Amino acid sequence: MKQPETVAILGASPKPDRYAYKAFRMLRDYGHRPIPINPAFDEILNEKCYPTIADAPKPIDTVTLYLGEPRSNPLIDEIIQAKPRRIIMNPGAENPSLAEKAEEAGIEVVEGCTLVMLQTGQF
Repeated sequence: MKQPETVAILGASPKPDRYAYKAFRMLRDYGHRPIPINPAFDEILNEKCYPTIADAPKPIDTVTLYLGEPRSNPLIDEIIQAKPRRIIMNPGAENPSLAEKAEEAGIEVVEGCTLVMLQTGQF
């Protein structure tokens, strides 16, 4: 297995039918440290849920995005300021403006599915 990462899950959810919830569980199962980010919840799977990425513990290796473009646009500067090594834009969460600014800041941008990446050794 690769080195464990600290992974901020933007759009984290306590609802088991949500992909963000499945990603949280799978990241943890694979030995990573998922950090849920969502102002609507205090806790997800017994882990503190942070209202913003700025409030989350650093450093953050990867941001995995589960927010559509209208919801992630206001967070672009905050995401860049967190200085993750990469951002994974899961299906439906693609954001060209965020991708452009991230790449300008030297942050790798991946359009892919966190769940698939974990299961296929691409994470």
